Amino acid sequence: MAGHSKWANIRHRKGAQDAKRGKIFTKLIKEITVAVKSGGVDAESNPRLRLALQNARGQNMPKDTIDRAIKKASGEGAENYVEATFEGYGPDGIAVFVECATDNNTRTVSNVRSYFKKFNGSLGKDGCLQFVFDRKGVFLLNAEGLDEDDFTMEMIDAGADDVEFNDEHVNVMTEMEDFGSVQKKLHEMEIEPIEAGLQRIPTTMKETNQSNFQTFMKLIDALEEDDDVQKVYHNLEFDEALMADS
Repeated sequence: MAGHSKWANIRHRKGAQDAKRGKIFTKLIKEITVAVKSGGVDAESNPRLRLALQNARGQNMPKDTIDRAIKKASGEGAENYVEATFEGYGPDGIAVFVECATDNNTRTVSNVRSYFKKFNGSLGKDGCLQFVFDRKGVFLLNAEGLDEDDFTMEMIDAGADDVEFNDEHVNVMTEMEDFGSVQKKLHEMEIEPIEAGLQRIPTTMKETNQSNFQTFMKLIDALEEDDDVQKVYHNLEFDEALMADS
């Protein structure tokens, strides 16, 4: 059941993001900017930029938009973003981990705190969720043309922990230290992921009732709508009945 839960959470987050495509492009451009600022414009020697460009292409971002983002990030006057994380709890003690990139940390702290307070949650101390989430490498791929058995064996040989085919997509999960080897294998196989990166995967799941579920989803929506927020992770166990009634 744990395997089902982690993929259900990943799929739900992906679906929620797809509904806000403009926000996705904004966050991808910010990630490209941070990557260029930290490691330069050469994707071959800058793994973070290479991953950011891969994710941008996976979301069908136009090439000229990508090129403009790189050029702007490498020039004078480009935004300087500070990366920040927040750990807290939503209603019913549901764990929430927020990753941000901001040019005004005071604003970001104030906004994130206000969202938690408004929707019956609270921020915790840094590290309070260290045992709730594991850092894992996650790849989302298009399943078209892939033989399930052959592909699964290729991924396991490359270091993947888990490979799951779901309808039109394939999820591949790795330990953090094996992310690069799986990424290299996919490149050799000429497979371009729709999305790839290190994600925070819950080690334990939390159930809740309908009322808290609705409040919690408002918290998640508020966080994901904030331009300073890059990614939001949580450990809510999704129940089909709760989602159907919401």
